[in-house]
Amino acid sequence: MSKAHLLYVEDDADLGFVTRDNLELHGFAVEHLSDGSAAAARIVSQPLDVDLCLLDVMLPGTDGFELARLVRQRDRDIPILFLTARSLAEDRLNGLRLGGDDYITKPFSIEELILRIEVFLRRNRVRPATPAFDPGQLGTYRFDVHKLYLSHPEESGPRRLTRREAELLTLLNDHRNTVLERGTILERIWGANDYFLGRSLDVFVSRLRKYLRRDPRVKIENIHGVGFSLTVADTD
Repeated sequence: MSKAHLLYVEDDADLGFVTRDNLELHGFAVEHLSDGSAAAARIVSQPLDVDLCLLDVMLPGTDGFELARLVRQRDRDIPILFLTARSLAEDRLNGLRLGGDDYITKPFSIEELILRIEVFLRRNRVRPATPAFDPGQLGTYRFDVHKLYLSHPEESGPRRLTRREAELLTLLNDHRNTVLERGTILERIWGANDYFLGRSLDVFVSRLRKYLRRDPRVKIENIHGVGFSLTVADTD
């Protein structure tokens, strides 16, 4: 198996050296940049063939939040982990809204960092690099994520989805036939993971199930204690 490729942006020379050395000792291929502007240029001008981005927040030139925004313009699924000495809730929420997946507060242990990286790499490997299916076709339904429409030939016209409904259906569909953890869904769609947002997630899942009820091959399954899975059976 090829090594996972990490893009690591950290301007502290000592921390950067130690972290990169330990990550490489644990089998990762690490591309380390120490300047935010150089990292921004690399993200926008070269193929983003990396498995995970590890971004310091406070950087010279371009900060980690802006780098995350640039990464998300190129690829919406590459995991992004922020490294920061700042633990303010506002900073955490801002990073998550920009498409980040998690925060690690400095100082951190290498063991914790490696465990976090491995968790996100495992999650992301359920997504094929090139979908083996037409993401706009869910059984006998057509889903237009850009126009927010879900249509079925037995219905009089397309159903207009809310932005949140479309975001949730898109996320489930991107991970079709695999299980997405509740926490992952909440952080990706709502930007945080708590009890009350979890109740909102359940409401939105119920709505989508009603919208998809005409085709029994399309199901949103509740994996008790874990999360949800959108399954689409073969149409042959």
